[in-house]
Amino acid sequence: MERLWAGWRNEYVTGADVHDDAACVLCRVIEDGTYVVWRDDLVAVILNAFPYTSGHVMVLPVRHVGDVEDVGREEVGAVWAAVANSVRALKAGYSPDGLNMGANLGRVAGAGIPGHFHVHVLPRWNGDTNFMTSVAETRVMPESLDATLENLKKNWPK
Repeated sequence: MERLWAGWRNEYVTGADVHDDAACVLCRVIEDGTYVVWRDDLVAVILNAFPYTSGHVMVLPVRHVGDVEDVGREEVGAVWAAVANSVRALKAGYSPDGLNMGANLGRVAGAGIPGHFHVHVLPRWNGDTNFMTSVAETRVMPESLDATLENLKKNWPK
């Protein structure tokens, strides 16, 4: 596999392994609010800054918590309710053929930000592994993050 230098991502992931909310990039995104699709006191739904597809969101507890077994019972219910609402918004806004959802627990399991538990939810379409992904291992995003944010907010269940 070819490696593509992406030093510009360093600022995003710096401190991602840190287990305190002052250094957590996801906590900063929630606090900043720029790419927050929806939130309440327990849970936030945010855009993935490096999406696999247009509409790729992450659902996470507002409280900084790194391990799924430390997520509180009320938070667990709120996370899954927000996952379901994310699916509804993605179906309404993107008409995907299917969806992926899941969590990567630990860096070795693929977590880019292992210090704050989160669930990925992303729409998929037949044939969406296109030429660029297959040959160049590069993804082409047809939509800006701002357009994605607007689409999902417009289609978020009331």
